[in-house]
Amino acid sequence: MTFEIGLVLCIIGAAIILFIWEKFTIDTVAIMVMLAFVVSGVLTPEEGFAGFTNPATITVAALFVLSAAVFRSGALNSVGGLLTQVGKKSYTLFLLTLMLVAGVLSAFINDTAVVALFMPIVLQVSRDTKISPSKMLMPLSFGALMGGVCTLLGTSTNILVSGIAKQQGEEPFGIFELTKGGIWFLIAGVLYMLFIGQFLLPKRKQETDLTDAFDLGDYLTEVTLLADSPSIGLPFIDSPIGKDENMQVVQVRRAGNTIVPTGSFVLQAGDELSILCNIERLAALQDRRGIKIQTNKKIAEKDLAVDNTKLYEVLIPHTSGFIDRSLSDLNFKNKYHSVVLAIRSRIGTQYERLNKVRLQQGDVLLIKASSEQMLQLKEMGDLLLLSEYQAEKFNFSRMFPTLVIAASAIAAAAFGLAPITVCALVGVLLLIMIRSLTPEQAYQAVEWKVVFMLAGVLSMGAALQKTGADDLLASFIVNYLGSFGPHIVLSAFFFATFMLTNVMSNNATAALLAPIAIVTAHAMEVDARPFLMAVTFAASLSFMSPMGYQTNAMIYGPGNYKFKDYLIVGTPLNIILWIVASFVLPWMYPF
Repeated sequence: MTFEIGLVLCIIGAAIILFIWEKFTIDTVAIMVMLAFVVSGVLTPEEGFAGFTNPATITVAALFVLSAAVFRSGALNSVGGLLTQVGKKSYTLFLLTLMLVAGVLSAFINDTAVVALFMPIVLQVSRDTKISPSKMLMPLSFGALMGGVCTLLGTSTNILVSGIAKQQGEEPFGIFELTKGGIWFLIAGVLYMLFIGQFLLPKRKQETDLTDAFDLGDYLTEVTLLADSPSIGLPFIDSPIGKDENMQVVQVRRAGNTIVPTGSFVLQAGDELSILCNIERLAALQDRRGIKIQTNKKIAEKDLAVDNTKLYEVLIPHTSGFIDRSLSDLNFKNKYHSVVLAIRSRIGTQYERLNKVRLQQGDVLLIKASSEQMLQLKEMGDLLLLSEYQAEKFNFSRMFPTLVIAASAIAAAAFGLAPITVCALVGVLLLIMIRSLTPEQAYQAVEWKVVFMLAGVLSMGAALQKTGADDLLASFIVNYLGSFGPHIVLSAFFFATFMLTNVMSNNATAALLAPIAIVTAHAMEVDARPFLMAVTFAASLSFMSPMGYQTNAMIYGPGNYKFKDYLIVGTPLNIILWIVASFVLPWMYPF
C-alpha cells in the first residue's frame, strides 16, 4: 500500500459517501472527484480531463440527440394508443405489454427518455381504468431498466463500461453483444412481475380531484379582505399577507375575475383570497384584523380552475435546471405567473414555506397556471407534465427520414462500418441538416449532467489503474475468493455491483468496479469478458431503492410510493436476477 494508492482510495471513499449523502448532485460530485485527483497530483490535467474527449462520453451525448429526434417525429404515438386500448381490457395484459414495449424501446433509446415518454400515458390509463398508478409505474421503470441492458445503446452505463474496456486493452462491446445475456434478465423480470411482483405492488388510493390527491382539503381556505385590513392599498409583494411565509395566496377573486397575484398587484377591500396554510395557522388567521374567513366553504379543484387557469401535476426530471434550486431562487411566481400549491417528495408532501424548499429530481409539484403558462414551462424542458397526455404531432414527412437515419446509424455501427461514435455523430449531423431537429433542440436534448458525470467518473478508473490500486484490490479479491473459482468471483462482482448501485450512481459504480473486474480476471488467468458483463448488467439492474436508478426516482412521486415499496418488490427481483446471472453469464460469455 503506497501513499498514492491510499490517497486514491480515500478520495473514492469520500466520493461514495457524497454519492450516498446526496447533498450535492451526482455530476457535481463526479467533477469534484476528478479535480481532487488532478489537484493532488495523482493525475495530470490531461489525464483528469480526458473523460470529456472520451469516445464513450461523446457517444452518449450523440445518442441523446438521436433519441430526441425519434420522439419529436411522433413515430411512437401509435404505441401510446396501443397501451391505452390494452389497459382498458386487462391489467395483467397491460402489465405484460407495458414492460415488453418499454423494454424493447429502451434497448435502442435511452431508458430515462422512454420512462419520461410513457409516464403521462400510464397515468392517463390509470385515470381511465381507475387502477392506482402505484400498480403501473414501477413495472414501467423496471421494464425499461431490463430492456436497457439488452444492447449497447440502452443506457449510458453500457457505453461507459465498453469505453473502460477499450482503455484497458480489451475489445469494446458490440452493439448487440449484450443481447444474448440481457434477454434472459428481461424474460426473468417480466415473468416475476406477472406471477409475483404485481401482487406485491402497493395499491394507493386514487383521487380524480388533484386537491384531494395532494390532501389539500385541510390547507385551502378562502378569506375576504375587509376595509380595515392593513394589506389594503399595498402592492401584494409589500403587503403583510403577501410577506407571510407561512401561507400562500393561490388566487384573488375580484368582480367576477380571478387573478394570480404577483409583485405589483394592489389588494383592495372585498377581494376574496384563496389561501394555502395549515390548520394551526388558520386559527391564528381568525384573530388577524381585516380578514373574514369563509369557514363553511371547501375549495376543490374546480374552484381553482377558472379563467383559463387550472391545476397541473408536474415532475422535476433529472435533466431539469430547477434541481437544487428553490422557488424563491427561480422567482417562480413572478416569472411564470404560476403558483405552486404543494410539493411531493421522498420526505412526504409539503405545503408550507414552499419558496424555501430546494427542488430535487423526482419531486412532483401541484401548480396552478394557465394553459399558455404551462406550455411555456413544458417547452423549457424543466418540467414533465403528468396530469395531461399530449402526444407529439404525427408528421410523416419528418418521421420517415428521421427513422431511416437513426436506424442507419445503428446498423452501420452494428456491421462495423465505422465506430459507434462516428456513426452517431454523422446521424446527428444529418438530422440537423434535414431539419428534423434544430441545433438549439439538439443542444437541449443532451443531458449535460450525465455527460459531465461520465467525464468525471472516468477519472476514478484512470486513477485506480495509474497508481496500481486496481491491482491491490484485485489481489485482495483473488486471495479471498479466487480458490472458489471464477464462477463464484463473477457472482460476487454481480452482487457487489447491484448492492452498491442501490445507494449511489450506477455509472460511478460501474466506473469503480469495471477496472477492478478486468485486473481480477487477468490475475485469475481467465477472460475478462464475463466479469465486465457482470458489472455492466448489475449496474443497471437496480430495483431496491428509488436512488438506485434515475427512472426509479422519476416514478417515486407520481406513484406515491414509499421507500419500503422498492424493498418489498425490488429485493426478490434483484435476488432472482443475481441467480440468473450466476448461471447465464458464464454460459453466454465463457471464461
